[in-house]
Amino acid sequence: MSESIESAERFTGLAEGYDRYRPRYPAIAVATILADMRVPADVVDIGAGTGISSRALAATGARVIAIEPNEEMRSVASASGVDARDGRADATGLPDDSADVVCAFQAFHWFTEAVTVVEFARLLRPGGRIALVWNERDTRGDALTAGVRSVEKKFGDAEKLAGADFYNDALVTLLADGGFSRVRRLQFDNEQRLDRDGLLGRVFSTSFAPRSGPRVAATIEALDDLHARFCDNSGHVTMVYRTTVIIGER
Repeated sequence: MSESIESAERFTGLAEGYDRYRPRYPAIAVATILADMRVPADVVDIGAGTGISSRALAATGARVIAIEPNEEMRSVASASGVDARDGRADATGLPDDSADVVCAFQAFHWFTEAVTVVEFARLLRPGGRIALVWNERDTRGDALTAGVRSVEKKFGDAEKLAGADFYNDALVTLLADGGFSRVRRLQFDNEQRLDRDGLLGRVFSTSFAPRSGPRVAATIEALDDLHARFCDNSGHVTMVYRTTVIIGER
């Protein structure tokens, strides 16, 4: 999918909820992305949203520039201390050979893939690395997580939900064809504990959740039912993810 105006603006109005309710990334996944890079590494985080991934990278000591086309998302990132700049995945505005790592967390599926790979490669120094990362829901192994996805499919925007598919095998070929070597796919366990408000916030932070009308009430009712069925004694449920990291070397 191209990084069109529509895709860049699809999270307008959702920035605060996105930053608060989206799952974070396992520390081991972030460490793997930066492994064997110079310290501090220069990292460009493309499609950085509200800066969730940028903050995780910066916490390791990396120097991070976040590129985000959505003004609201970028403002939240900047307010949290991230060096967030306006730009597109295929036109970052950054100089050649300026990064040790170029990455995209929960974002690469929105980009014009071949053109974006060219831009990522342009930014990287010799010996640099590309990293594409997604938190993918474990809908096969966890009943609560599967139930949440069923609610989203029933009441959400089907067209937008279809555009939220993440990993596929063609990505490995895409990076190899773009001049990257040792392309590999890694996975890490990840979880997100949520109270009732957090569960609702997680679902309504997505671009495909209903925004008005009876489907909003129906979604809340269905999620309240799931929360009641799966919550522990503290009132929390746990959504289960596999964090997928695709890495290629320049």
